[in-house]
Amino acid sequence: MFIFDAHLDLAMNAVESNRDLTQPLDAIRAREAHLRDKPDRGRGTVCLPELRRGRIGLVVATLIARVEMGGYSPVFGWNSQAQAWAMTQAQLAWYRAMEEAGQMTPIRDRVELDAHTARCDSAMAEDFPIGYILSLEGADSIISFDHLERLAKAGLRAIGPAHYGQGVHAFGTNASGGFPPSGRELLRHIERLGLILDVTHLCDECFWEALDAFGGTLWASHQNARALVPDVRQFSDEQIKAVIARGGVLGVALDAWMLVPGWIRGETTPESAGVTLAHVADHIDHICQLAGDARHVGIGSDLDGGFGTEQSPLDRIADLQQLPALLRARGYGDADLAAILHGNFPALLRRAWA
Repeated sequence: MFIFDAHLDLAMNAVESNRDLTQPLDAIRAREAHLRDKPDRGRGTVCLPELRRGRIGLVVATLIARVEMGGYSPVFGWNSQAQAWAMTQAQLAWYRAMEEAGQMTPIRDRVELDAHTARCDSAMAEDFPIGYILSLEGADSIISFDHLERLAKAGLRAIGPAHYGQGVHAFGTNASGGFPPSGRELLRHIERLGLILDVTHLCDECFWEALDAFGGTLWASHQNARALVPDVRQFSDEQIKAVIARGGVLGVALDAWMLVPGWIRGETTPESAGVTLAHVADHIDHICQLAGDARHVGIGSDLDGGFGTEQSPLDRIADLQQLPALLRARGYGDADLAAILHGNFPALLRRAWA
């Protein structure tokens, strides 16, 4: 059973963290073992060979570059939109290089999606190209709506208006406030272009405003349940139900602090918290119970999204293949497992791209 991962920051790791993701994971870790510039050095969990080994043949892969607008954020920000735009272009160039090398292949429409998912049903050889749907996490780099048009022509198919803190076009995690005029205009252009709106990271005010203003397709690519982990980064049950009511899908993330309550950054460890894939199954099950079925949840791992094994329930992304057995033990049958692991997000895409 192959897996669809709705959120991986592959290019960020390749370009900003200088990781050659075509190499085996142990080689990447060994090369970084002496580095101390980032907390996840030598602790990465993702590379293209590990995706193939774990049968994760189709992913939503991001461009990401936030602008520092003032105030505390745990995530690096650039000092101008021009710098942020330039970084997204560097990341886009990496995806193009992976395409030229046969390592990855873009998925931009329903024909390409259907063809690639059919290939994912077979064994994934060492030269299997990982399919990727291009998404923009945080819209700070959108200097003008012409820039958004250019990204759409380059293959962009999903966009989240905000990331952490105050953004150029929206307020994100740990911030508060409604959309500024540019953000409301952004929503109109996202709908006009037929892009999927990723409501992940929107603060509560922007979340509800987006649902009122946006009439297109939406998802939450990497979003867990606030009822299990009380924090503004997670969605309340009311928000989860609102996404479900719109026909959306939520991808459960594997960042450990989003899986268990009481996590203290830099102090808590996966071992001390006892965090495991069972906690991932808890969040999946919670969303299924709210929905009344298994058709609105999937995986949006966010692995290596600024963290590694020091903040993960897994040693490597291929270990996601342990998840089906945990869900089966909770009573999930084959049809539900297929929907959760690789069916729900592509079904949403097929509707959006019909």
